[in-house]
Amino acid sequence: MKITIQPGKIAGEIAAIPSKSHLHRLLIYAAFADRDTLICCRETEAEDINATINCLTALGAKITRKESGFVVTPVDRKNIPQGGDKPVFFPCGESGSTLRFMLPVVCALGVRSAFEMKGRLPERPLAPLDEQLEKHGIRLWRDTPEILQCEGKLQPGDYYLPGNISSQYISGILMAMALLETPGRLTVSAPIESAGYIEMTLNTAEIFGQKVAVKKTSQGFEYDVGGTLKSPGQAETEGDWSNSAFWLCAGAMPGGNVKLNGLLNNSSQGDREVFEILSRMGATIRYEGTTITVTENERRCTEIDARAIPDLIPVLAAVATVSSGTTVVSNAARLRIKESDRLMAVTKTLSIMGANIKETAEGLIIKGVEKLRGGTIDAHGDHRIPMMAAIASTACTEPVTVIGAQAVNKSYPEFWNDLRLMGKTVTEE
Repeated sequence: MKITIQPGKIAGEIAAIPSKSHLHRLLIYAAFADRDTLICCRETEAEDINATINCLTALGAKITRKESGFVVTPVDRKNIPQGGDKPVFFPCGESGSTLRFMLPVVCALGVRSAFEMKGRLPERPLAPLDEQLEKHGIRLWRDTPEILQCEGKLQPGDYYLPGNISSQYISGILMAMALLETPGRLTVSAPIESAGYIEMTLNTAEIFGQKVAVKKTSQGFEYDVGGTLKSPGQAETEGDWSNSAFWLCAGAMPGGNVKLNGLLNNSSQGDREVFEILSRMGATIRYEGTTITVTENERRCTEIDARAIPDLIPVLAAVATVSSGTTVVSNAARLRIKESDRLMAVTKTLSIMGANIKETAEGLIIKGVEKLRGGTIDAHGDHRIPMMAAIASTACTEPVTVIGAQAVNKSYPEFWNDLRLMGKTVTEE
């Protein structure tokens, strides 16, 4: 799919799409509750969410799409398919969240399974999550790089994970422990990265009646999990700060004036930090209830620590390309193992468009220029690259053509239509 975006500002009002991170968690907990749950959210066909739905359906959950969201009829725990000679198939697509959450969950249920991974997902690490699963009764192996197989039943006990590798590993173990018959304990060593997403998991568990006692220790944190899951009947999905960041950053770009509805100021989503970073970069920001308005002002450079906010770096880099001075992005090495080598993809894409940007081993150095020129760029199979290019097009003198523009379907299939609603001329070939 090839998309061409004409130069020009982005201005208007738009509603935030549902948080992919929150929706994954709500769907999984609802699938093992005691009765049906209505999960309220704006309609979405995000590929990552579809992957989690497909995996839960393979276990016997029934998930029905409604105009108001999803109705989840839980798994019948007495009739879960066990695999046997032919393992139960779990299609994860390119969704790292689906794999890292569903693998421990399936292990807790004792299902012999085969997880299919596409794109760069087979290359992305699973250690030390896989090590903890193997220490507690699970056998994992791969006959091909794309298929991860497992058998055995996860045993209760004490689990240990470092906090500085992936919060998704921690959330996955917490979800699995919610399904074990005997309460268990997870110890996580400090420092903890992306702690807000662990908090999101704990908050979701609480919504479904799960008791998780958290104790701070000299080494980090201990999580004691116990109790059964009970549906609240209805749950609301938060707006997505990660994908909303593209619109918020558009408001800070030349001619920008964006009003975005449906974002919680007290959200545990780490990407809420975009609000503070754009303020440092000079944007005029007003917050009223769940509505944020961002308008252009004099843009200036800043220093950005990417450790807890890796998904924000592409679009913040776009803003930095036309901000005065030199913006330095550090602690961004994790971007190299995303859907693309995202440091490389951001640098190559923005360079083609006329930016003065340099890639380092674990970050970026961006010297602001007055204008970008445009050009033809490749999406690199990474949903955040074409969205970044679309926002950067507001500073271009010539059109931007994106090859592989369908990459946005991973998290935001409605993006190109929403871009048109926000005043941009977009054509598809």
